[in-house]
Amino acid sequence: MNNDISVIVRVRNEERWIGHTIQSIIDHLPGSEIIVINNESEDESIQIVKHFITDTNLKNNDLLRYADIKIFDIKDYTPGKSLNLGVNKSSRKYNLIISSHCIINKINIQSLIKDLQNYKSIFGKQIPVWNGKKIVPRYIWSHFKDNKVENMYSELEKRYFHHNAIAIYERDFLVKNPFDENLQSKEDRYWAENIINNNYKILYDPSLEVYHHYTANGNTWKGLA
Repeated sequence: MNNDISVIVRVRNEERWIGHTIQSIIDHLPGSEIIVINNESEDESIQIVKHFITDTNLKNNDLLRYADIKIFDIKDYTPGKSLNLGVNKSSRKYNLIISSHCIINKINIQSLIKDLQNYKSIFGKQIPVWNGKKIVPRYIWSHFKDNKVENMYSELEKRYFHHNAIAIYERDFLVKNPFDENLQSKEDRYWAENIINNNYKILYDPSLEVYHHYTANGNTWKGLA
C-alpha cells in the first residue's frame, strides 16, 4: 500500500525538526517516496535529510531506517508553487503533504485511501506543541476536534477550512487542480473554497494526527507565540 504514497515535505531552515518528521514518515509509511522541496535552507536541514536516503550500495536496504528521498530546490518561493513542484516531481498515485515541523502520531493509510474515493482531500488533526509542551487548542487550533467533519466551515475565518500541515490527495486530481502559486499563505483554504464551490467534498479526519511543533517563522503560529 505504501508503494502508492509520495510524501511531500517543504523545508526552509528546519534543522530542529526535519529529522523527526522524516523518521515519523519512515515509521508509519515505510516504503513510501519522500519528495523534499528545499526553499534555500541555510542551516543543516538538507544534510539531516540526506542521512535518511537509501544507500544503493547496501545489499539489503532497511525500509525502517532509510527511504527513497528526492530533494529539489526552489527559488521565488510561495506555498502553492512549492507544493505544485512536489506534486509534479512525485511518481506515485497519492500525495501526502506534511509540514517539516510536524511528526506523525496516527495514520491509517488504507482507510484514508478508501475515503479518497468520496473526497478530494482529507486533512488531519494537529496537536500544537510549544517548546515541548502541548498547549490549549485555541484560535486556529480549535478547528481540530475529535469528530470527522465534511466540508468544514470556519466561523473564525468565515470560510471553508482546510490545512496542509497534514493532508492527503490523489496526485492526478492535484495535477488538474493545482494550488494558487500567487498566494503567500493559506493556499489550502483557497484551494478548498474552489473545490467545494465546484461541488466536490473534503473531509477532516482526526484519526490522521500529527504533533505540530512550534517554529518561529511558521504562519500557523503567527500571533500565538
